[in-house]
Amino acid sequence: MRKLFSLLAVSLLALVLVACGGSDDGDQNGENESASDGDGKTIRAGIGLNQDHPQYKGLLKFKEIVEEETDGEITVETYHSGQLGDDRSMTEALQLGNQEVTVPSTAPIANFVPEFSVFDIPFLFPSEDVADEVLQGEVAQGLLDKLEEEDLVGLAYWENGFRDLTNSERPVESIEDFEGLDIRTMENDLHLEAFKALGANPTPMAFTELFTAMQQGTVDGQENPYATIYLENFYEVQDYVSNTHHVYSPFVFLMGKQFYDGLTEEQQQIVSDAAKEAGQHQIKLNREANATYLENLQEEGMEYTEISDENRQEMVDAVQPVIEDFKDQIGPDVVDGIMEAVEKAQAE
Repeated sequence: MRKLFSLLAVSLLALVLVACGGSDDGDQNGENESASDGDGKTIRAGIGLNQDHPQYKGLLKFKEIVEEETDGEITVETYHSGQLGDDRSMTEALQLGNQEVTVPSTAPIANFVPEFSVFDIPFLFPSEDVADEVLQGEVAQGLLDKLEEEDLVGLAYWENGFRDLTNSERPVESIEDFEGLDIRTMENDLHLEAFKALGANPTPMAFTELFTAMQQGTVDGQENPYATIYLENFYEVQDYVSNTHHVYSPFVFLMGKQFYDGLTEEQQQIVSDAAKEAGQHQIKLNREANATYLENLQEEGMEYTEISDENRQEMVDAVQPVIEDFKDQIGPDVVDGIMEAVEKAQAE
């Protein structure tokens, strides 16, 4: 019996030693196995727009690619409709390591990297083709690199698209029609000053508050791409839509630097490639959708106004002093570089 108890005691001691790590060699082997197998990682990817928007479909494409290419080592959870917050709060969550991915417009990003305000210059891009070429160019790609100073990683440009004006007061055909309209804008100084120059009363507010504000008459209108206008049901509280095309707004696919730095080089390459591939998918869907959504808005009863080249040029002229006022704040080299890239793309 005493022998049996002795054997049991030895066995228990061995189990305790194994559980506690046993030896230095055992610790190193365990760490190597963990590094090679890869601990499961989760990407929480949130946006402000709803589940029907091409932006969310782009996130689903990103999820599909990443989970397939990493054999499930990285899982992507997707959140729409501001479930994780607005653009600014989600970007801050990336910096703190409380969230991994968001895809905001460039306007709120300018709160972190002022040079991104260059994309808020009114009437900067004359067409989608020009925007595509400029965004793949040296200056625009250099702006993505600046995000690392703010603990963010910019992996790709996606597309929000040309922003157009809606309101519940009157058709907007010329610069005179802006006079006195209370227009919700993003919290961006350049946007605010540009709308003042056009004669409107800009009112910054969070996107999540916008529908109710228009419904209650707090603001007369807003400006967003057709996809957002339609999918957010703004036609229920807005009567008029005009193709002002006053700003072409990119999305930027952001990842928290803390999370990105914790990935292996292979995983970093996978998420980077996935962001770009999903972005091309999202841009294609966005452009197809915008043409359809303009038709849908008219079918829902909105009156559409086409702005002539002559009237748009008056708007362009009106905002030129604003651009000059903000040039130093944005960065003269960045503004000049982007404008030169636009001119080159137009000439080709």
